[in-house]
Amino acid sequence: MGHYARLLSFVFVAALLALVSASPLRAAPYAAIVIDARSGEVLYAENADTRLHPASLTKMMTLYIAFEEIQRGNISLDTMVTISKHAAAQPPSRLGLRAGQKVSLRNLIRAAAIKSANDAAAAIGDAIAGNEADFARRMTRTAKALGMSNTTFKNAHGLTASGHLSTARDMTILGRHLFYDFPQYYNLFSRRSADAGLATVNNTNRRFLDAYEGADGIKTGFTNAAGFNLTASAERGGKRLIATVFGGKSTADRNARMMKLLDMGFGKAPRNAPVNPPAPPSYQGGDEMLVADADLPETADGAGKTVRVSMNVTTSPRPLARPGAAAPEPPAETVVATAEAVDAMQSGIEGALAAALAPEDSLESQAAELAQAAAPAATLAVDDVELASAGTTATDALPDADTLAAAVAALPDVPPQARPGTEPGTDAETDALAAATLPEATPTEAEPEIIPFQVVSAAGVAVSPRPQTRNAPIFDDVATPEATAAAEPEVILSVSTSGERHWGVNLGRYGSSYEAERALLRLQLVETATLNGSLRKVMPRSGGFDATFVGLTQDQADLACRRFQARAIQCFTMGP
Repeated sequence: MGHYARLLSFVFVAALLALVSASPLRAAPYAAIVIDARSGEVLYAENADTRLHPASLTKMMTLYIAFEEIQRGNISLDTMVTISKHAAAQPPSRLGLRAGQKVSLRNLIRAAAIKSANDAAAAIGDAIAGNEADFARRMTRTAKALGMSNTTFKNAHGLTASGHLSTARDMTILGRHLFYDFPQYYNLFSRRSADAGLATVNNTNRRFLDAYEGADGIKTGFTNAAGFNLTASAERGGKRLIATVFGGKSTADRNARMMKLLDMGFGKAPRNAPVNPPAPPSYQGGDEMLVADADLPETADGAGKTVRVSMNVTTSPRPLARPGAAAPEPPAETVVATAEAVDAMQSGIEGALAAALAPEDSLESQAAELAQAAAPAATLAVDDVELASAGTTATDALPDADTLAAAVAALPDVPPQARPGTEPGTDAETDALAAATLPEATPTEAEPEIIPFQVVSAAGVAVSPRPQTRNAPIFDDVATPEATAAAEPEVILSVSTSGERHWGVNLGRYGSSYEAERALLRLQLVETATLNGSLRKVMPRSGGFDATFVGLTQDQADLACRRFQARAIQCFTMGP
């Protein structure tokens, strides 16, 4: 009986296998199209408008939107993106990201474009829109603006989802827009490998790129529901073609079909076709895709994003009063806020004036206090370049510039109090890139003399200011006036704004005025050329003291803030 039972089981299994092998595996639907990229003319199409699963061809749209955000200045390649739990949980292919990890947008783009990493694509979408659903809606709106009329997106990576569908024609349209709208990034799709920060990633399309002459992109895709997909571009003899294949049975089958499609296209494409780039996307109701700066992820230590504060009133928030009607009183909150702003500006100006007119004893005591906190006779080096003294001292009583610089440089750093939404930390790659690209500020041959104060006597007669001679990197010589009988007291009326020097740079809030002054002094030592003619000002505020440089032009303030950010020092410019 046991022998017959085993024989019966064997026959049953054999019959089942025969039944399965007799039923052919269901292949994904096939679609294909090839166009002349120069004119957009369709050279061949088969099922080109059938809505199918695009798989990872979806990432072309994710990258297109990322390039849009970079072009608009809402984000940069060096922006540090905090990886969300949603992105870190995506299935392979993956870069291996962890929730809470910070990765530059540059590396996420490389991983999504070259390795087709699902976690990197999801992280890009979350960084730009905040969550998957909002980013998918933006992807669909962008597709409609590009003329992709049969495409609906549900995620940033292309994994199978209900309603996540596109067509071969629409993906070819998207590939053409990538080529013409962002040529500066298009070479990314032809790289065989790239460094994505966490690992070196290899191109999923390298077999086709190596096998077909003139091929230089663009994107592969595969899921069980989609089959093997590919949108490719190639150039031969001045002809540029873009083609898409949906539903290949394998990588080899997909590549072979694509090669035949392109060969046919090169044979049919005219030699001298007109070059008509596609029109840029037209969003209904204007450019509704812009993202506010407040919604962008913070970079390391807050650097990488410049915030400009302006107090100019350009438009009236209220309608004009009717004839004969009394003008409405401003709200109490507005009056209080305005008064506080005026008081703060007034106290800041008074502080700057008091610091500028401090007697020699005060300057000596400040310098001595700084010098006592560090070892003397040190050498200050910035970016591997030693700062040399100008060869003279501010006064006989003050230490020389080298000793003062060494004393200040040796002091421990005191970071400013963190603003809400920022985290401490720096990104070395961002610092190096920013420092390498920033122009060096050099004084012009005939720089106008800067007179920081206007002095008027008590009798109302203007008094010529003392001549100023800049003999040291930071301090001006303190001129000691000769004793005169019955000298009239000098009254400071205002800070000079000659040369449109209405701008300043705020470095943040510190716990004490000493810490704020020390931060200003350290930075002025290493950025002497950039901060030429500026004044250090410490303004008391609720919860601390703001460290600011004032007396700059708008261009000088912008340049200074960019250079500070290159040193991982958060700042923002202040306008009139």
